[in-house]
Amino acid sequence: MERVRVVIADDESVICMDLREMLSNLGYLVVGEAGDGKSAVNLARELRPDVVIMDVKMPDMDGIEATSVLTGDRIAPVVLLTAFSQRDLIERAKQAGVVAYLVKPVKETDLAPAIEVALARFAEFREMEKEVDSLQEQLETRKMVDRAKGILMDSQSLSESEAFRRIQKMSMNTRKSMKEIAQAIILTHEAAS
Repeated sequence: MERVRVVIADDESVICMDLREMLSNLGYLVVGEAGDGKSAVNLARELRPDVVIMDVKMPDMDGIEATSVLTGDRIAPVVLLTAFSQRDLIERAKQAGVVAYLVKPVKETDLAPAIEVALARFAEFREMEKEVDSLQEQLETRKMVDRAKGILMDSQSLSESEAFRRIQKMSMNTRKSMKEIAQAIILTHEAAS
């Protein structure tokens, strides 16, 4: 089984060292370390880790801002570390897309569950995204086919089912999707108008 690849971001080198040791003991592979938020984002973009473990308070860009970027780019899930359990930080972290949150000092026994939950949530988000994209594509195709049917019904005095069968048959004969056939019908109609 492939080891989970981790990027650590903390401006305290002692914490990075401790995390690296704990992660290694747990069987994770630390592929990079950063001391500030901007470097963490750049490192994550370059290395494409499975998970990023990041401190909240860092120079240049704090961990919550960096998380927001990584989440927006869908690079990796983020486990946020903090010495503070303030409500406003937790709220900001939730809004940024943090999938796990640990309060320092981090115990080795807390690290693995947080990472595994973060990986599972990230996989779920990705799967939901694919479903949404698929549904949007289906809806777009359906709208286009309906519009093309309407054009065929008006221009060739066909019933709705005849227009649909015509699109379906053209799709099979040309080995093109019904969406492509519908687009061609719509473009031809618009060009003729």
